[in-house]
Amino acid sequence: MPHGDITHIDIPVSDTGRATEFYGSLFGWQIAEVPGYEGYPMWQAPNKISGGGLAPRSEGFTQPRSYVEVDSIDDALARAAELGATITMEKQPISETSWWAAFTDPDGNSIGLYQVAPEA
Repeated sequence: MPHGDITHIDIPVSDTGRATEFYGSLFGWQIAEVPGYEGYPMWQAPNKISGGGLAPRSEGFTQPRSYVEVDSIDDALARAAELGATITMEKQPISETSWWAAFTDPDGNSIGLYQVAPEA
C-alpha cells in the first residue's frame, strides 16, 4: 500500500469553461482536454508536477478530492475499511495500466486512490 504521494486533485465544477478561465487566470495553470477524456479538462501547475482535473459536479462529489498514489488499491481499500472508512468507489480502470478508487474517511473527507502498474 505505500507510496503515499498526492498525485492528483479533482475540483468539482458546474461550468468547465468558466472554471478553466478562472483557474488558468488565477494560478497560471495550463488546462486542456486530453484525447479520450473529453469533458474532463486536466490542469497542470507551473511546477509541472502538481495537477488534476476539473470534474463535473455531481451528487456526492461537491468538494475537491485529493488522490494518493498507492502500490495496491486493493490493500489500501481493505485497510481503510478496517480503520473505519466507507468505500465510495471500488477499484475502476483508468487505462490498461492504471486504476482509481475512492473512500470517505471517518471524518467525512473524500479521498481518492491511484495505482499504476509497475514497469515490466
